[in-house]
Amino acid sequence: MDYPVNMAVKPEVKAFFDPATNTISYVVKDPDSKSCAVIDPVMDIDYAAGRITYEHADEIIDYINSNSLKLEWIIETHVHADHLSAAPYIQDKLGGKIGIGDKIMVVQDTFGKVFNEGPEFQRDGSQFDALFADGDVYTIGNMQAFAIYTPGHTPACMTHVIGDAAFVGDTLFMPDGGSARADFPGGDAGTLYDSIQKVLALPDDMRLFMCHDYGPNGRDIKWETTVGQEKQHNIHVGTGKPRQEFVKMRTERDATLDMPRLILPSLQVNMRAGEVPTDKDGKPMLKLPINAL
Repeated sequence: MDYPVNMAVKPEVKAFFDPATNTISYVVKDPDSKSCAVIDPVMDIDYAAGRITYEHADEIIDYINSNSLKLEWIIETHVHADHLSAAPYIQDKLGGKIGIGDKIMVVQDTFGKVFNEGPEFQRDGSQFDALFADGDVYTIGNMQAFAIYTPGHTPACMTHVIGDAAFVGDTLFMPDGGSARADFPGGDAGTLYDSIQKVLALPDDMRLFMCHDYGPNGRDIKWETTVGQEKQHNIHVGTGKPRQEFVKMRTERDATLDMPRLILPSLQVNMRAGEVPTDKDGKPMLKLPINAL
């Protein structure tokens, strides 16, 4: 597919790092207006105490308000397994539409079964305001943005390209971090390799923004690189590493990894567009399925 890349548009990008989950959220501003989007916002949770707070989201809200910005979109690159989304909290404060890839329905069907959700849990993506298919175009102020379907980490992953900036979710990490795992239900190492090649086919000067960074080998946390840097230096796919080699490495590596600490609450919340599920009495309640993953 030919995507409508426009490197002449250079959005202003402000990053917000959450050390509790090593997640980077972004405010992406149209340089020619006050319009902006938020990418992958985080809701704070003390899992042991069963307490949810919004310090990270409030920092984003304060930034948008203090700069008199207009929020038009809240974009989820995928259904995250390591942090809870603050999308509805931010939407309630500032407006905007919540969007995710249209394969969210696959994720909802898979994990609806894992959590034994009843018929009241809709598996059609209707909790979100917009569902993106590969190549879909949308606007942020005067900027044109588009979505690239990049599955493999999960079946609903999308990369969002806004001018000369691409937000890759967990499709790629910084060059010294490599790539994300592909062993979640619906994930696939070969599919992830193919998706990474879509990203690396973008112009070399395209800015790439990560969803996570873990500071490999003790370096400072970073979140921005370029397609050219990834092609040359990514430890998992750089210098033209072949698909078969990547699949072998990724499969063997994933077999050694523990499940993310917040995977069970994250999936229940994020497949609902950030809403916390409730029990029959309407009280916020999360489930703890045993031996389900």
